[in-house]
Amino acid sequence: MLSPLADRTYRHLFAAQVLSLLGTGLLTVALGLLAFDLAGADAGAVLGTALAIKMVAYVGIAPVAGAFVHLLPRRTLLVLLDLVRAAIALALPWVGEIWQVYLLIGLLQSCSAAFTPTFQATIPDVLIDEAEYTKALSLSRLAYDMEALTSPVLAAALLSVIGYHWLFAGTVLGFATSAALVASVLLPSPKPPVHDEGAWSRTTRGARIYLATPRLRGLLALNLAVAAAGAMVIVNTVVLVRGTLGLGDAHLAWTLAAYGFGSMIAALSVPRLLERITDRAVMLTGATVLAGGLALGPAAASAWATLLALWVVLGFGNGLVLTPTGRLLRRSAEAGDRPALFAAQFALSHACWLLTYPLAGWLGAAAGMASTFAVLALLGALGAMLAWRLWPARDEAPSEHVHLDLPADHPHLAGAERLPAGGFRHAHPPLADGLHRSVSVG
Repeated sequence: MLSPLADRTYRHLFAAQVLSLLGTGLLTVALGLLAFDLAGADAGAVLGTALAIKMVAYVGIAPVAGAFVHLLPRRTLLVLLDLVRAAIALALPWVGEIWQVYLLIGLLQSCSAAFTPTFQATIPDVLIDEAEYTKALSLSRLAYDMEALTSPVLAAALLSVIGYHWLFAGTVLGFATSAALVASVLLPSPKPPVHDEGAWSRTTRGARIYLATPRLRGLLALNLAVAAAGAMVIVNTVVLVRGTLGLGDAHLAWTLAAYGFGSMIAALSVPRLLERITDRAVMLTGATVLAGGLALGPAAASAWATLLALWVVLGFGNGLVLTPTGRLLRRSAEAGDRPALFAAQFALSHACWLLTYPLAGWLGAAAGMASTFAVLALLGALGAMLAWRLWPARDEAPSEHVHLDLPADHPHLAGAERLPAGGFRHAHPPLADGLHRSVSVG
């Protein structure tokens, strides 16, 4: 599991990711306290609006950023975005109006919408070996889960000795240190394929490749299943624990930790599972677990012990789907197209969350938890069934084809057979990127 850390470049990038995540976690706590200072009883509405701004930025900005990130070297771009995020976090403690919070959060999340897909697209260019990249994906999943567990604890410890405004300093430090770590290594910056495209075509390029690729159409449906279960956990855990069961804050923390624990078990298991079975089988199993777990929700939520067990199961299903995602994106396009493709995944997956977040909240308030579990279970089952249909197993079989317009030294042609009549023949699972617009089959 830890062998990718032997690579110095990846080691620095992973440390940058961990510190950036910790900074973001502290920001989440500090922002809630700032909202309460500014809005009092209306703090929930302020945070809800800030969350909506975040999702809109993710959905709207990521594809645009993915189309133009190649204009700067990746290292320069990532460092600049980290420094801008640090500057915005530094400004947040000084705001005195709610609209200023919205403005700064919009700017910060716009930077994150450009940073995160670019960062994710860089890792497969650093770790060329697929087995090492798979382990790196598991490490990344563990980092996200550990942040969810440790950031609130760290924030609570800091708040016992300092005011909440100082938590923003921790966020600044996290982003600044991330920038320093990224700046300390050399990063590949593959250029996208040269095409005569306008700004709109470049902006939608990642989405077009995404939606033309069967495995990625299946991934979009899987994102819906993940968002259905995740929204239930994130939005309604506090309602179930504090309201339905009448338990305290400590029980709430342990319940959320159970979800993270289940995801961590999956992240640790996935590399070995993928040595034996396909990505499709692992991810469809995860979606089935999510839909089935949600269906059992009304019965499991009647006692804390069974709710804990259910949250572990949902976390496990979440990890089975999300951990291999980078492998699908990596094998669906050449290096130059990956930033646009990762940006498309970032935007489309958050569009699913933009649907399920309010659905989980409004249904819970209007119809009760049993109905909310049932509707989200149906949504999760729909995602799993659509993924099964949109991503047929046969579409992963290598397809033999001929490239007529690529130079002999092109990396994609490694091991290809040169044909006497011209062109190169090889086989691999279907791709829908720019290299495969003018291939002939056979």
